[in-house]
Amino acid sequence: MKNQIVVRNYYVLPCCLLLLNLCVELVSYKAKLIDDGLLRTLAIMGMVIFGGSLVGFIVAPAIGLLVSWMQRSSRQSWGGWGELFFLLMLGLVIFWLYYRVYIIGPESVLPAEWMNPRGR
Repeated sequence: MKNQIVVRNYYVLPCCLLLLNLCVELVSYKAKLIDDGLLRTLAIMGMVIFGGSLVGFIVAPAIGLLVSWMQRSSRQSWGGWGELFFLLMLGLVIFWLYYRVYIIGPESVLPAEWMNPRGR
């Protein structure tokens, strides 16, 4: 049980916060379509509040449950390798998403229909 809490507090929750930060970057990208600065700021704040709640109450606990389920099943099957593989894959996916968003641009992870028109 203590191991699950450590994994949640020091790895899963920070990974979820990194995902939230990526969502904030995408929201900021889409908010460029709003010309009024006050409305743009309100839209970004609303989406961040909603996203923070979503991460805190749904995403982080869901990943935590998945990690704890994998920990139990991997200990029965492969020892600790299954959980370690999941955690490494989670970190690699987040790194890949960060690379795409911050180096290539937010358009690289969005569907074509969601991209901003050129010049925005």
